[in-house]
Amino acid sequence: MFTDYTKIIVKSGDGGNGAITFRREKYVASGGPDGGDGGKGGDVYFAVDPDQNTLINFRYNKKYKAQNGENGSGNRCFGKSGEDLYIKVPRGTVIKDAETLKVIADLSEEGQCELVFPGGRGGKGNAHFATATRQAPHFAQGGEKGIEKEIILELKLIADVGLIGFPNVGKSTILSMVTSARPKIADYHFTTLEPNLGVVKTEYGESFVLADIPGIIEGASQGVGLGLKFLRHIERTRLLLHVIDVSGSENRNPVEDFKIINEELKKYSEKLATRKQIIVANKIDVMQDETLYKNLEELAKKENIRIFKVSAATGLGLKELFKYVSEVIKTLPNEQIVEGEERVLYTLKEDIDEFEIVKENGEFIVKGPAVDRLMGRVNLEDNESLYYFQKTLRNLGIEDALKQKGIHEGDTVRFNDWEFAWYD
Repeated sequence: MFTDYTKIIVKSGDGGNGAITFRREKYVASGGPDGGDGGKGGDVYFAVDPDQNTLINFRYNKKYKAQNGENGSGNRCFGKSGEDLYIKVPRGTVIKDAETLKVIADLSEEGQCELVFPGGRGGKGNAHFATATRQAPHFAQGGEKGIEKEIILELKLIADVGLIGFPNVGKSTILSMVTSARPKIADYHFTTLEPNLGVVKTEYGESFVLADIPGIIEGASQGVGLGLKFLRHIERTRLLLHVIDVSGSENRNPVEDFKIINEELKKYSEKLATRKQIIVANKIDVMQDETLYKNLEELAKKENIRIFKVSAATGLGLKELFKYVSEVIKTLPNEQIVEGEERVLYTLKEDIDEFEIVKENGEFIVKGPAVDRLMGRVNLEDNESLYYFQKTLRNLGIEDALKQKGIHEGDTVRFNDWEFAWYD
């Protein structure tokens, strides 16, 4: 089964917690802190697997999680870092954030491997918080949480040339005549239910990959028929061969067919509307009315598009067509699906000091990454840890922000599950 779109949930590993331990040593307060740091959580990588050509492996397994880092321990022993997770996908896979639809990575190169979600940093043990005036800290940092997101995996086939056109115009037959691909062919619409790829050999010049893109009809860009499902596979092609039936056997108007397909391309992507095309006037061996071809030829001249007369069934004109195609391909650059500025990179360093304050039912609620990190590293039942908590609130600007929000003495402030009364 060909699967080219799926959603999965991916999570990088959490960092391990720092340890709160003390060694026994004469003349050292409380034995001296020696809590080790927690281990780093595992990263999540996506890598291109040359043996895969579909996303079928993700159809049933929807959750992927890297290993958590281990907690620190006494004697300044660091916790073990979690193992990284490598998820293998076929070449041509685009990874998007399911919520924002922003592109995270485009795996279009052989051997490409991308870090998608970094693992959480390990928390520092209490040995890090010892000072001349705080010799026995009873608190440590909690491990940083990893990143968990629902993502979209979208496979966009990598082909140099794409065959487009209405169903039953001869696209699959052309593919079978010039490559070793053997797509299912029959004399009815929607014979082809998935894209087919083939390599055009060097007898036509330098070899290149040819794709038969099925199911594009009027309304395809809005989801009619199969077109919306497969339009994405045209995006990487450098050249489009627009196959049009000029036989008149189905009472079709070649000029109208050309306009309808190009309108669907434009609706789907303005970039596709400007992609270089060659018109392939097919089924000339059974052409009933030469006027149909003449009208299409006039349109091609008006649009400044090269047109070729062929018969996919007999092979007439195919050699000349693909010799020209091989020459044109050399002059066209590779299509970039994702521009660098469009990508979003997820790091745990960003938003480290972010917080927000909302007032609900008379309470001031402080939340955000900065609060989560702070509450994970303090022991509010310990006086020294509480002092560290208050000092950090000032350093982060939370105290000033609360004053700007109009907090008064005696008001309630909530940090996650903890409530405090405000006093200046």
